[in-house]
Amino acid sequence: MATAADQLMAPASLATIAPVSNGQQSLLATTAAVAMAARNGQEQQELVENQKSTSPKPSPMPNLKLNKMGSVSSKEKRVYKIVLTGGPCGGKTTGQSRLCTFFENLGWKVFRVPETATVLLSGGVKFSDLTEKEAYKFQENLIRTMVQIENTYFELGNSSTRNCLIICDRGVMDASAYISKDKWEKMMAGNKWNPVEMRDNRYNQILHLVSAANGAEDFYSTEKRKRHYQDHACRSEGVDLARELDYKSAAAWVGHPYFDVIDNSTNFEAKMNRLIESVCQKVGIDIGDRLQATSRKLKYLVAMLPPDSEFPPFQDFDVVHHYLQSGGPKVQARLRKRGQKNHWSYIHTQRRPNVHGQARIEVKTQLTHRDYMNLLAQRDDAHFTIYKKRRCFLINNQYFQLDIYKEPGHPRCKGLVLLETYSSLTGDALKNCMPKFLNIVKEVTGDPDYSMFNLSLKEDWSTTKKFCRTATHGKQHEQQQLHQENQNQNQKQYHPYDEISD
Repeated sequence: MATAADQLMAPASLATIAPVSNGQQSLLATTAAVAMAARNGQEQQELVENQKSTSPKPSPMPNLKLNKMGSVSSKEKRVYKIVLTGGPCGGKTTGQSRLCTFFENLGWKVFRVPETATVLLSGGVKFSDLTEKEAYKFQENLIRTMVQIENTYFELGNSSTRNCLIICDRGVMDASAYISKDKWEKMMAGNKWNPVEMRDNRYNQILHLVSAANGAEDFYSTEKRKRHYQDHACRSEGVDLARELDYKSAAAWVGHPYFDVIDNSTNFEAKMNRLIESVCQKVGIDIGDRLQATSRKLKYLVAMLPPDSEFPPFQDFDVVHHYLQSGGPKVQARLRKRGQKNHWSYIHTQRRPNVHGQARIEVKTQLTHRDYMNLLAQRDDAHFTIYKKRRCFLINNQYFQLDIYKEPGHPRCKGLVLLETYSSLTGDALKNCMPKFLNIVKEVTGDPDYSMFNLSLKEDWSTTKKFCRTATHGKQHEQQQLHQENQNQNQKQYHPYDEISD
């Protein structure tokens, strides 16, 4: 069976790639040998673009176990793969350590994948000494080497008997920040790589730690001196260059469905807590108020869209949502298909309600195409299929998703455009981060009229018992809803469907 590395690489294996400079050949050969040995003698298989059933799976599910009504079993072992990226002095090293300690204390196995660029550059390679051709080939081989190194850890995670967190110090898309767009597209085409596989399917979550050079400049200069004393010779960026690299590394990941920007709006300790909280939230671990998280989902109604030329660099995706029959009135299950140029990723989302005041749990699982097609048999006929064009972009250190609803669908969705983001900012600070080129009509966070669950209902809102009368947000509101439900058993059926759009 083909590994994720097999599908990302060109048909030739690392042992047969084109010759590189002498200074790189020894290190690449050593790394390739280690990775190839870890594959237990598996033969290299050529990438078949339409063989969707073998696409890389961040959460491996070789035998998908279903509960009643088609929901994914919560007892499945988790292998969760994240990328820590960002500009210089963003806190990646500290973040890795904090995440490792936190999840190991929960009983998880944690692997930390080293930064491939640092491994190679520490072997005597200097970019300034390379010719243009050598630099291009170096970047190409860096990606291939990174894939093999990562895959060694991924296979260890798959074989582990415990839940496993795999932390990658940068990922394959980071290489695009250090090469021109034309050369990147040439490299992608030449190796038969595509961004859906490299960016979206390979990792569960991307966390961009904003450089101290962007919002915490005083600490950047202090950290820079520390790095000098620790002999980190390859970390010599000035403030302006650090800001530029920070933006480029963030732009490389725009379009990933679970991309979180951890900025410098708080002190460093709170920044690390926000990092941990973001991962816990996506994994589905209830941490209560242990980390005092303040980041929240915000949703806005947008009027007419401006021309594409007014947007910053963006990525567009086709998105299809199906609601599934669930095991109870307070459990939600849905499928999402998301892709570009006929390359797709598939996600199953299950949400369970609050119990005894605990926060609701949401678990997302990557699916193969085969699993996705099997689960489609559990579609809930009370809901329309939702079709969207999703535009992802980054501006003012804030990551936004713009959902443009498409036909076919209920007439209530015609022309609907919703903007979503996560932020801990409030007041003028939040206002200043919003995209000025969009005509934002109003905030609709928690408004049941803009819940995707309600928008997809086939029945009329005024008569259906399925309509969610109270869209909630935040733990306090959830507790109020639970109390209100206990007080009045005769009210409309409660559905905790204040969705996080996936």
